[in-house]
Amino acid sequence: MSTHRLCALLAFVSTLIPLSAEPGVVVSLASIGDRVRAQNPDLAAARLRIREALGRMNQSGRLANPELEAGFQHDPRMRERSFEIGFTQRFPVTGRLAFEKQVTLIEYQASEAEVREVERRLIAEAREAVVNVLAIRQRRELLGEQAGLAGEFAGVLAAAAEKGEGSALDAGQAQLEAAGLAVGMRQLDAAEAAAVGTLKPLLGIRPGEPLHVGGTLPAPALPKAGVDPARRPDFQAAVLGARAAGEGVTLEQARRYDDVEAGLFAAAERTEDAPEGYDKEALVGLRFKIPLPLWNKNEGAIEEAQARKERKELEATALGRSIRLEAEAARAEMAEWAKLLGELGENLMPLADQQSAAAEDAFRKGQGELQAVFRSREKRLELSSARLDALRGFHLARVRYEAAIGQP
Repeated sequence: MSTHRLCALLAFVSTLIPLSAEPGVVVSLASIGDRVRAQNPDLAAARLRIREALGRMNQSGRLANPELEAGFQHDPRMRERSFEIGFTQRFPVTGRLAFEKQVTLIEYQASEAEVREVERRLIAEAREAVVNVLAIRQRRELLGEQAGLAGEFAGVLAAAAEKGEGSALDAGQAQLEAAGLAVGMRQLDAAEAAAVGTLKPLLGIRPGEPLHVGGTLPAPALPKAGVDPARRPDFQAAVLGARAAGEGVTLEQARRYDDVEAGLFAAAERTEDAPEGYDKEALVGLRFKIPLPLWNKNEGAIEEAQARKERKELEATALGRSIRLEAEAARAEMAEWAKLLGELGENLMPLADQQSAAAEDAFRKGQGELQAVFRSREKRLELSSARLDALRGFHLARVRYEAAIGQP
């Protein structure tokens, strides 16, 4: 076996064994979502929003703390003195506390949807990164296959040149082609390392921990059309936000009336009644404070809450329309990529294979030129690369489509 062929074969085989090189985290396009849910640090931080909302919900709807009052007074000679102690509590005259509880309950549900939205975005980003890694790897395998053929062809030409049956210039040109393909493989190695580096933070990989991406890009298959914005967590959060804003209007209307204050008090008094002596009195009573809504009826806050409600409703409607358009665009892109893949696989690639084989056979028989062989191989490589680009584009569009329709 020639040196060029051996090097090309080793380079091709090296693309098939990275998974067994050293232990580490192994993921695939099918399992990437579970890894993101379990290990992504940003998602773990986002889940704390739910606890924050739960704390606000638990704190809402409570009465204000009661107040204890006490007072003591006396004259300079300490002959007359009085003491008073009281207990007061504020009570809402409307259903304000129940409305506050309802608003925070809806906000708690919205926080859960917001966390699911963070999860949806992160999984879509990770899936796109996996598609890029797999596309780079398949392109490198393609170059490895081409490098193997080029190395074999260069070996044949070199052997013929040594026997005086061929041109040394042609052999050198073939060796140069094989070397160029090897350089392309090295460039793809660097591109894959960069793509894996982009993927690692999304999976919560520790520094120095290897990551291996398994599998290949599957054959294209168009999913069934059908979009329901209600499946998207950001749409759910928007709808819940509109509901919370509606409850907020009712809450602000209830705040037009301040709380009333009621209390109990007890007092004891000692006064001097000369010349009879001292009188002692004890009192027990009730105390009420009722605010009068004369100057502040909370009109501004009510107007603000009403505008917020209308804004949230319009935002939810616009988001629903945007979701449908996003899914429609992604599926249309998938259809175009699938059509191109069909044309390449059924017509152009078989024709390129035939032309490449015919050019090489003609050159071996002395009926063609070496440049024709190189051009046919270059064209075949271009078409194969275009097919990989189309496959990559299809799966990136599929990732966007599945993310658009809220598919887990």
